[in-house]
Amino acid sequence: MTVKKKILELLDKNSLIYNDLNKLFSFLSSSLDINIEQVKKNFYSLLGNGDIFEIRKNKFITIPSHGYVKGEFFGTAKGFGFVKVDGFKEDVFISANKTLNALDGEFVIVKLLSHNEDGADGEVVSIYKELENIVGTIEIVCGNYFLKPDNNKISYDFPIVKTGLKLQKNMKVLAKIVRSEKNKVKCNVNEILGFQDDVKALELSIIRDHNLFENFPQSVVDAEKKIPKTILEKQKKGRLDLTKETIFTIDGADAKDLDDAVNIKKFDNYYELGVHIADVGEYVKQDSIIDEEAYKRGTSVYFPTSVLPMLPKSLSNGICSLNEGVERLTLSCIMKVDFTGKVFDYKICESYIKSVARLTYDEVYDAILGKNLNTKTKKLRKDFLLMRELCDILEKNTINRGALDLDLPEVQFVFDDNGMAVDLTRKDRNCAHKLIEDFMVLANETVARHFHKRGVPFVYRIHEAPTNEKVNALCDFLKGIGVKFPAIPNEITPEYFQKILNDVENLNTKDVVNKMVLRSMQKAVYSNEDKGHFGLALVDYCHFTSPIRRYPDLTIHRIIKEWIKNGGKFSAVRQEELKDFTYDAALQSSSCERNADYAERDVDDLWKAYLMKDKVGQVFDATISSVTNFGVFIALENTVEGLIKIEDLPEDSYLFLEKQLKLKGASHVYSIGDKLKVVLSNINLTTRNIDFKIPV
Repeated sequence: MTVKKKILELLDKNSLIYNDLNKLFSFLSSSLDINIEQVKKNFYSLLGNGDIFEIRKNKFITIPSHGYVKGEFFGTAKGFGFVKVDGFKEDVFISANKTLNALDGEFVIVKLLSHNEDGADGEVVSIYKELENIVGTIEIVCGNYFLKPDNNKISYDFPIVKTGLKLQKNMKVLAKIVRSEKNKVKCNVNEILGFQDDVKALELSIIRDHNLFENFPQSVVDAEKKIPKTILEKQKKGRLDLTKETIFTIDGADAKDLDDAVNIKKFDNYYELGVHIADVGEYVKQDSIIDEEAYKRGTSVYFPTSVLPMLPKSLSNGICSLNEGVERLTLSCIMKVDFTGKVFDYKICESYIKSVARLTYDEVYDAILGKNLNTKTKKLRKDFLLMRELCDILEKNTINRGALDLDLPEVQFVFDDNGMAVDLTRKDRNCAHKLIEDFMVLANETVARHFHKRGVPFVYRIHEAPTNEKVNALCDFLKGIGVKFPAIPNEITPEYFQKILNDVENLNTKDVVNKMVLRSMQKAVYSNEDKGHFGLALVDYCHFTSPIRRYPDLTIHRIIKEWIKNGGKFSAVRQEELKDFTYDAALQSSSCERNADYAERDVDDLWKAYLMKDKVGQVFDATISSVTNFGVFIALENTVEGLIKIEDLPEDSYLFLEKQLKLKGASHVYSIGDKLKVVLSNINLTTRNIDFKIPV
């Protein structure tokens, strides 16, 4: 049992009341036989995460208990809100006068006022994770300055505390939230982002709204300067020397942070596949200044014109990047794979490599096809073909075990030298992408299985099976749009969903069904419990292959290195420490990943809207992607999506058939998957909304 769980268990058993926190810490320390500094660290962490609440002065309870729960607050434009609580089927309703001025996206503790089959309502009694910053537009009323939040789920404007910045109406700004003792909310402007009619200012507004920043604190900058720019001879000691092997990287053309490299050999009865990953843990030690910032960021975030790295660029693009022609420290997973695709032997070790080539997906794809060969690809073509051989075997296994292959459209932007979008299209994927994906999956599975079997505390990438309610809802949807589906089995398996996807492969509803299948799934997250990966149909899985840009990968790299150096053993105390840390790291990484996903989606939507603004009045071929009671959503081939409002459809008496997702009138019917001509009618860059009409 972890230290945190022990503290929670003790608090849960005892209604502990202490007039002095130090006495409480001493009690916990002696009761749990843990040093007092550990107690303090874990106690304040639990308090900060809302797992402990001071119900009244000097009396602490665990959450949930005593009629108190915790969760994320979702606001509304009308002032009331809802709190999403784990284990509750319905969100807890919070009336406008009981929100404690909590803002959308904050995490709160709620006192339940009622809880029955019809739902629950409650009162916010504490905000344990406040928003630090907010993005909005400057408004001036009677000489007073206000911030109108971009987030339309915040129901009021914030008065602006005096600032030294010269503010103007319609400026986009970043402001720090200031709460008074009575919880009144004001703000202080920290950064001017531009004006609301400037697309670059709007992009920066989205980035800041997700609390993302390009620059690192000065303490991190100072720390990175002390890290060597080349590997030292003493660092090679005890490592496997792979510098004579034909190892290379395959990435996108614009990639700068190269964290994985591969090589392959073929013997009489097996392939030897090497997956070599940048040894970031050698440079970013746990609890260091750089590590604290990496933990906070959780992931690198990729936008069409920029990257917000998890690590400073001197690390991510420099000493940790597996650049061509230079020695780099790595962690290697070298696997012997038989001709059925089974890993029958492997080695996980510290190593160092010298990449012989920095290759792109397109170069490798062309080389496999035997065209556009250059000096590098001509020399390495035999290796590519061997990799293609192994990849084909692995792909058959992937299909046989029923892993899902969701074919969802992705956007590819084209930008000019000034960073302005000039075109967009649907992103293509080729077999070179599959090579790397399949090899990384195999390494991730091998590493996860190895450490799970040995009971080592670890961070796993898990994807749990969908709920029965979600599966039934998906089948109701399929039935409504006339798509046949297999009978729901007693045990839901990935094969069931893949059969549905295969059956719609050649139908015009393919993209829509793929999206709905994805929505029926649970969200993949990080966990220190190995619960398997439903989508990949794997029992063991982790993320080992991208420590430059993902904190969970960095976490397990350091555990692997420590395990290797300790001869495969950890003390009981260290086991408990790692259990605590992997639990926290998994939660933090999952949260940061969600935030990054939302930010990347919003920025993509902004640039899509920007690219379409000069095309108002043009006619496009479209497919209906969703139907609602207020109109139909459509998708263009280039991945742009928009809405045709019901009032902009041909005049008719429309009835919304919810189960069939149709708008049915006397003379017109609109259903998911229908092809139609649309005319672009309006673009709003601020809201990123794109509106279409039916051509007259």
